[in-house]
Amino acid sequence: MQEVLRGVAQVDFMPNAITGIVFLAALAAAGWQFALYGLLGSVVGTATAYAFALDRSLVSAGLRGFNGTLVSLAFAVFLGAGHLSTVLLAIGASVTVVVVTSALATVLGTWNIPTFTMPFCIMASVMTVAAPSFSRVWHQGPALAGLPEAASGATSLTWEQLWHGFFADFGQIFFMPQWYVGLIFLAGITLASRLAGAMACVGSAVAIFVAWGMGSPTEGIAEGLMGYNSVLVAMALCGVFLVSGTWSFAYAVLGAAAATGLTAAMTAFFAPFGGHTFTWPFVLTSLVFVAAVPAIPRLRRT
Repeated sequence: MQEVLRGVAQVDFMPNAITGIVFLAALAAAGWQFALYGLLGSVVGTATAYAFALDRSLVSAGLRGFNGTLVSLAFAVFLGAGHLSTVLLAIGASVTVVVVTSALATVLGTWNIPTFTMPFCIMASVMTVAAPSFSRVWHQGPALAGLPEAASGATSLTWEQLWHGFFADFGQIFFMPQWYVGLIFLAGITLASRLAGAMACVGSAVAIFVAWGMGSPTEGIAEGLMGYNSVLVAMALCGVFLVSGTWSFAYAVLGAAAATGLTAAMTAFFAPFGGHTFTWPFVLTSLVFVAAVPAIPRLRRT
């Protein structure tokens, strides 16, 4: 069971079973069905990894279960949690994502680069683009495809939107926009690592500042849509994949700012296909920034 809970927690790089319990509690605060889907994805992903006889140390640390958690949650959110088709697809995708993870780990491992959440992004992107083509799968009305539009809406950030957005940035990692859900997630991250909790806060603050400074509509900022990728990038680049220090902190701030801009770009990119941004900005930003480390003497990998 600890492997399953660590799988839930590893979404934020935290191989901590207690943190996994806190994350499940946060999902339950948004809706009990989301907690069940998150648990289902981790259970299926972990069981599949054991069935395939994958490296037990990786499985025990939750590294083969967290993508299943995210995939299962994505299916629940975007296809509707109350449908049998969603349950069956979540199970199938949680199995398949283990294979995708192993394939990417083999390729990226050549350069000692982690897979991040790329396996989840691939599976979830395929699902959101393809689902409207299947009447027994899509229950959300017309397809969501549409041409990108110029930003519209208020750009003046109120105090309420500011603090809602700060906490929503943590919840949106799991597709949950409620500020109180994000607060629970932040508590779980900090419980596992105070440095990770601090860097998560830095990532959220940087994203809000950059998005507001460039004139992003404040409604999206308040819902956490502009900041969750920056939260993950800041954590990854200072303390998780890079040794923490002054230079890695500055590097993480730069990465968080870059991820904010890339979030807007990826949102526009996926709009014509009806897809979603998911954590692609985090994946692409982290891939570039981690790959650059060997050429930058000031930085060191963990």
